[in-house]
This record gives sequence, C-alpha cells and structure tokens, in this order.
Amino acid sequence: METGGAENRRNLCGRGPMIFVTVGTQLPFPRLVDFMARWASVKTERVVFQTGQAHGLVGFEAHGDLPIRRFEQTVDDARIIVSHAGIGTVLAAQFAGKPIIIVPRRAALAEHRNNHQCATAQALEGRAGLRVAWEVEDLPPLLASACEVPQHGTNPRCDSLVDRVRSFVSA
Repeated sequence: METGGAENRRNLCGRGPMIFVTVGTQLPFPRLVDFMARWASVKTERVVFQTGQAHGLVGFEAHGDLPIRRFEQTVDDARIIVSHAGIGTVLAAQFAGKPIIIVPRRAALAEHRNNHQCATAQALEGRAGLRVAWEVEDLPPLLASACEVPQHGTNPRCDSLVDRVRSFVSA
C-alpha cells in the first residue's frame, strides 16, 4: 500500500489529492503501469493504481479491481486520470469533470487483440480535458500540463451518450 510522505503529497492543480492510473479489468497493461510506477517513484504526489490483474507493485496503493462505487470515488478524488483508451474510463472522467490522459494499447505489442484503442484515441484526440500519450515517454509533459478540466454539459452529443450509458447501466 501507500508508503511514507503521504501527508506531504502536493496537489499540483488544486483538485484531487492524487493521480489515478487505471488499465481496466480485462487485460494487463505493464507498459503503462511500469512506466507510471517508475515516474511516481521519484515524485511526491500520491498515485493510485488499478491494474486489473495482480501486478506486484510495491510501495504504491494498488488494486486489481475496484467495485464500481469505489472506482467512481477514486475518479472523484483524483486530480487527473491516466488510463488505457477504454471508453468507460473516458466517460467516467468526463462525467466527473476530470482531465484524462489516455495511452492506447497496441496489438503489435500484444497488449490487445486489435488496434481499436488506437482508433478510439485518434477519434478523441483534441477534445477538451483529454490528452493522448501515443508513447509512455510522452506522459511526463502531459502530466505537468494536464490541468484543463472538461466542462460537463458543453457537448450535447456527449451528454446524450453519457445519459444513455447511465440509463443502460442503471437498468
């Protein structure tokens, strides 16, 4: 779990006490998790990981899976979310008004069965509150500048989609 210095963790954007790294629950994503663990090991900000499967992270708060309410609370508590290009996490970030950086999994690296996450990232790139890190090495400058918060309710098409997904999940 979390190691020393938590009381001194800084809040870079004035929102949320930590960075939430989530890779979904279906497949591991060691390229993202390992990079973020190395990055976080030299930072003072708290980083919470949801790895989907056992990853063996030491010195961090890490969860294989989070119940939906806990996931939503962790999103709410975060100042920024770093994620695979899963549409559920993108929608959760938008609904919570949190900036998100997505790192698409690649079939060529055996991270997924196909490149639909790259297609998702291409379709979403440039939207308010969302950044794409095509390489994990792109993450540090994006993390440093990712304080722009998406404004919920500014895109009627997105609002409609969020409402439909919410209705479906609640049914």
